[in-house]
Amino acid sequence: MRCEIIAIGTELLLGVIVDSNSSWIGEQLALAGIDSHFQVKVGDNFARIESCIRQALERSDAVICCGGLGPTQDDITRDVIAKVMGVAMRRDEAIAGKIRSMFESRGRVMTANNLRQADIPVGAAPIPQMPGTAPGLVCPVGDKVIYAVPGVPREMKEMVSGTVLPDLARRSGQSAVIASRTLRTWGQSESGLDEMLAARMAELDTLGNPTIAFNASGIEGIKIRVTAKCDDEASAQRILDAEEALLRGILGPVVFGVDEQSMEVVVLEALRKRGLTAAAHETVTGGILSARMSHRDADFATFRGARVSSEQRAAGQTPEQRATRAASAAQAEFKTDIGLAVASPDPAEGQHPGTVLLAVATPSGVQVEKTVLPGDRARLRDYSVISLLDLLRRTLMAG
Repeated sequence: MRCEIIAIGTELLLGVIVDSNSSWIGEQLALAGIDSHFQVKVGDNFARIESCIRQALERSDAVICCGGLGPTQDDITRDVIAKVMGVAMRRDEAIAGKIRSMFESRGRVMTANNLRQADIPVGAAPIPQMPGTAPGLVCPVGDKVIYAVPGVPREMKEMVSGTVLPDLARRSGQSAVIASRTLRTWGQSESGLDEMLAARMAELDTLGNPTIAFNASGIEGIKIRVTAKCDDEASAQRILDAEEALLRGILGPVVFGVDEQSMEVVVLEALRKRGLTAAAHETVTGGILSARMSHRDADFATFRGARVSSEQRAAGQTPEQRATRAASAAQAEFKTDIGLAVASPDPAEGQHPGTVLLAVATPSGVQVEKTVLPGDRARLRDYSVISLLDLLRRTLMAG
C-alpha cells in the first residue's frame, strides 16, 4: 500500500505557513506500515491541484489531500476531487446542520458561504470526526481512494487518526503492529553516533527488525528512533525493550531520555529522586534556564530560582574561576544543594569563538567543564542551557 500526501494552499508555497502537517502525516503513515514515497505542495489553483491528484493516483494507491476545505472561494479541494472522480457535487444536509449548530452554539450568525463546506462529491463519504466546520472526505476512485482533510492541524490529526489510518489499514489488509521508541541523546554528533552504532546497524540490516534511524533536532538533541514490526503489541514492545537496553549499553550516558522526555524533565526527576534542590546564576543564558526549568516546576519546589545579571569579570580571574564563583554564589544565595552557572571568556582571553565554561556546584565541590558551542548568540544561549543541564545530569549519575 502506497499513500501520497498533497498539501494544498498558496500560503505554503510563499512560506507564510510551514507545512508541518505533511511531516506529521508522513510519520503516522510510517508507523502504520504504509509506504509514502512522495509529498507534494501545490497552490490554490484548480488545474495544478487536479494535475497533482491525477499524478498521485497513477503512482500510489491512496492520496491524502490536506487543506482547501474551508468556506472561501479559494477553497476548491472538494471541487477538484469531484472532477477527478467524474461526478457532480451534492449538498449534504446532515453536514449543513452540524455547521449551523456549531455557529449557534457559539452565539454567532452563520454566513451563507459556510454551506459550501456541506457540498461533497457524489459517492464520497464524510469523515465522522468533525471538530471544526470543515468536514473531511473519503472519496473512492476505482480501487483507489482520495482522503480530504482540513489544513487546521488539530482537525487534521483527529481525522487522520480516527478514520484515515484505520481505513488505510483495512484496505491494505495489514494486521501487523508497528511500534517505535525514541532515544534522546546529547553530547555526540550524528556522525559520531553513527560510528558508535555502526556494528549494530550492520547487524540490523541483516535482521531487518527492528530498524534504527537518526533525527537531528537542534537543542533537543539527536534522536535515535527504533521501530519494530510484529504480529502483536506485546511482542513489539519486547523487541523495543531489548534494543533500548542494547543501545544504552553501547552509548552510555550519551542517552538522556526517551520519547518526549526533555532534558529539564530528566534533570528535575533526578533531583527529586535524590531530594535535592538547585538554583542558578544566569549571565550568558539570560534567564532561559530558569524559564525552561520553572515551566516544568511551576512551584519552584526543586528548582528554586535564578539571579540574572551581567557577568562580573574581576581582574586576574580566569573564566573557570568566574564560573565556579557564580555557581557557588547561586548555591549560597538560594540556599540550595546545587548551584549552576555558565561563564564566557573575554575576547581578549584568546579562546575559540563559542567557548563557554559550565559549572555545577554540589555539596562536595564544583565541577567545571569547557565546551565550544555552535551558532549565533541566540543558539549559543540555548545550547549553553542544555549543555549545563546535561553536565548536572551526568554529575548526579556519577554521584
